[in-house]
Amino acid sequence: MRKAIKRHRQFEKNFRKRIATDAKLLGQFDDRLRLFMDGVRGVPLNDHALTGQLAGYRAFSVSGDVRVIYIETEADIIFLDIGTHSQVYGG
Repeated sequence: MRKAIKRHRQFEKNFRKRIATDAKLLGQFDDRLRLFMDGVRGVPLNDHALTGQLAGYRAFSVSGDVRVIYIETEADIIFLDIGTHSQVYGG
């Protein structure tokens, strides 16, 4: 059974501010989301577990520098944040 993808309100806010206003990024996000939903985890998504303060979370690439941070529960996948490497990892 496919897990539902939910979007945290922080993800929604940052998506509108950082992605939705850029047609190229929006198209890349749509393409990557489709791959993600189809179960692709390797190239070009480069899905990986995070470490340090974000241990327990995962990330995948939308473009060269844009990442989606998410957490996977038994029932859902929750998108937590989206933005450039420095925006989502804080530095």
